[in-house]
Amino acid sequence: MANVLQHGKRITLVLLGTALMSFGLVYFNMENNLADGGFTGITLILFFIFTIDPAISNIVLNIPMFFIGYRVLGRALFIYTLIGTFGLSFFLWLFQAYRVVDVPLQDDLTLAALFSGVFIGAGLGIVFRYGGTTGGADIIAKLMFKYFGVSFGRTLFIVDALVIASSLVYLNYREAMYTLVAVFVASRVVDFIQQGAYSGKAAFIISENSAAIADAILLEMDRGATLLSGRGSFTGTNKEILYCVVSRHEINRLKTIIDKVDPLAFVSISNVQDVAGEGFTFDDEQKPLQ
Repeated sequence: MANVLQHGKRITLVLLGTALMSFGLVYFNMENNLADGGFTGITLILFFIFTIDPAISNIVLNIPMFFIGYRVLGRALFIYTLIGTFGLSFFLWLFQAYRVVDVPLQDDLTLAALFSGVFIGAGLGIVFRYGGTTGGADIIAKLMFKYFGVSFGRTLFIVDALVIASSLVYLNYREAMYTLVAVFVASRVVDFIQQGAYSGKAAFIISENSAAIADAILLEMDRGATLLSGRGSFTGTNKEILYCVVSRHEINRLKTIIDKVDPLAFVSISNVQDVAGEGFTFDDEQKPLQ
């Protein structure tokens, strides 16, 4: 039963993602003569030049990708790819057939590009985060992430640039530049959603007073830390290295505590894309945070 509910939740969210993406394509790209990247960009080329409905061309273009998705990524991704691709085509048809809102932005391509990037990026990010794709370049992005660790947004941006270059057959220079803005915003939104809501900062602290710093962090911030063993390459002496992860808004407080205990401490701070565990996704009683 729990497994069925989990699959139902994922399917619902994948469809929600395709709905957001379709809304952006219909109301901001198609309405304002903006292009897009990937296979959706190809469907827009076919729409603006030959008036072929993107809802139809999206499915036709993705038929070969269905086989790649099945053979390379397995049955589960294949099923979610089918759901994502047909969901995208359904909502493309729906939003064209029934105009639920009116968003006249022909005189403000800046807003049109920003809205396009946010809606398409949010839609793709949700689809990816819950294990689906909308076919085409999404599958390529999945493969690049799985085998080479390249982020979804970066792969999509490269593929999008190639398709947008082909879109110059119907774009003027002004529309082309605003399209690039929309694609860039979409790629950043995709990465933001993929990285998760619980991103943070990690600090490596090398000090003669590592234990005292750890005690102060626990007392003043209610954050744990881990003492690691290390050795200086120049002096050859053994050192204790303190590793601590905090949320983004806590990093200045952490640096203040370190400076108060040991102003000479060496501190290296880096971004953490996603954090799970007590204090971030679970509370002190190991209950999930809402």
